[in-house]
Amino acid sequence: MAAEGASQLGSVAALLGAAVVAIPLFKRLGLGSVLGYLAAGLAIGPFGLGLFHDPQAIIHVAEFGVVMFLFVIGLEMKPSHLWSLRHQIFGLGSMQVILAAFILTLVGMAFGFAWQIAFVGAAGFVLTSTAIVMQVLGERNELNSPSGQRMVSILLFEDLLIVPLLAIVAFLAPADPSHVAGDTSVLKQLGLALLSLAALVIAGLYLLNPLFRILAKTKAREVMTAAALLVVLGAALLMEMGGLSMAMGAFVAGVLLSESSFRHQLEADIEPFRGLLLGLFFLGVGMALDLNVVAANYKLILSGVIALMTAKAVVIYVVARIAKSNHADALNRAVMMAQGGEFAFVLFSAAASQGVITATINANMTAVVVLSMAITPVMIMLHQRFAKAAQASMDGVDNLEAGDKKLKGNVLIIGFGRVGQIASQAPIAYGADISIIDSNPDVVRGAAKYGFKVYYGDGSREDVLHAAGAYQAKCVLVCINDSEATTRIVENIKHHCPTVKVIVRANDREHALHLVQADADFVIRETFEAAMLMGNETIKQLGADELQAEDICDQVRKADHERFALELSGNEFAGRDLLLKNTQ
Repeated sequence: MAAEGASQLGSVAALLGAAVVAIPLFKRLGLGSVLGYLAAGLAIGPFGLGLFHDPQAIIHVAEFGVVMFLFVIGLEMKPSHLWSLRHQIFGLGSMQVILAAFILTLVGMAFGFAWQIAFVGAAGFVLTSTAIVMQVLGERNELNSPSGQRMVSILLFEDLLIVPLLAIVAFLAPADPSHVAGDTSVLKQLGLALLSLAALVIAGLYLLNPLFRILAKTKAREVMTAAALLVVLGAALLMEMGGLSMAMGAFVAGVLLSESSFRHQLEADIEPFRGLLLGLFFLGVGMALDLNVVAANYKLILSGVIALMTAKAVVIYVVARIAKSNHADALNRAVMMAQGGEFAFVLFSAAASQGVITATINANMTAVVVLSMAITPVMIMLHQRFAKAAQASMDGVDNLEAGDKKLKGNVLIIGFGRVGQIASQAPIAYGADISIIDSNPDVVRGAAKYGFKVYYGDGSREDVLHAAGAYQAKCVLVCINDSEATTRIVENIKHHCPTVKVIVRANDREHALHLVQADADFVIRETFEAAMLMGNETIKQLGADELQAEDICDQVRKADHERFALELSGNEFAGRDLLLKNTQ
């Protein structure tokens, strides 16, 4: 018993150790965490160090990482938002899946397989890896971007296809004299799926919130965590009993709780388990790559990977362009979604058990999918490195660079993000004549909705500054986030018109030093005032009165100014006390 426990503990330590070593290394090399997990799994699996011999068992457990990921995504999607995506889910999703399945079936037939076998392989490969795409979108913070939402919509539609595809596989199975009333069986399965979904929706609407209110009153954190896990696993189990995707069940549960007051607590409780299990899933996929099968059929498998990924990528790109996505968005989606997915393993196993495909074909198809999943992070990395940056749409944008217009406001604001928008309020209230430029077309269009006239233009260019009226304005506010461009703007303005007052945002202390050396009149460090206010409130809460707090903060400011003066290297800037007083 003790030896068995030690063996299990050693296995857990091996999994954690492989992840701890591989992930930082691969991230440092710019290869991403997904490829790190896959490589670590291959290293400790049956064809590496041989520490594990049953990767499918690990994958089966680790699939709950994908399930929990979908639950967290569901928490972020309110029903109204999900309803707004219905055209993308069913329109864009169905177009991509149907066209890809048809083309990939033809690819399989071109390899010499019967159409039934080619269709099973195509159906499995059409189902994109939710785990990989979601992980990459999460790392890029693109889950809520328009392009990210389109990919999520397609993945949701693909999750809905599990039951229909399994039913089609059952129809393709060789006739079994002992099996009768097949139509009745399919109808029964469909009814059970609908019943499971209805039960989940009813429980989500009427039971979950009261349950969490009762548990919250106990003030036992571990009970809330257990309840969060129970909801996820219960929803997954209910959907699996109905023959549906476990991930879909978790997603529906998340959507039903998206407007709950417990949403943030649930997300915080689930997050650690989600991350660990999702990493374990990728480790399992790496272990599942059967190198013996690849070696024995390497020509078929490698050519299959190239042909299927290329064909699927082309279909995704074409569908995206038909749906009016720009070239960069369509290409990005094609690269990210060109692989097969984890649900292909389920489909291939079902087809093999029902005699639609042989065990050898099942092993070959599984190897093709695993290799496609392993290649995807590399393809994404290469795409990010070599693809041209997306050209933003200029529709509805008044381009200052393109015309002869000349702005004549007495205050010019360069950059209209969160800082520029707030900084503009006081001059507007004072009655100043404001001119605004920004280099982001989305910002230009977004500002127009709120009544601001913002012109498109790159403020770091001399000709744009001239057209924007920078050299005739009384004040120029530089509110952009690019440190080098900010310094270049200050240098240009002060070179051509030293009398213009330049009020500029500094990203940090070092940037503030460069701006002072560039002759900026007022340098505002973006975090300094907020930090001073926090410190002021803290000492008030500790018992200081208003005068004491003000005196202490003045001492802090004075000490900061003295340090700043020393950093400016003494005598050369010794006469600039007024400037230093305004360097916050």
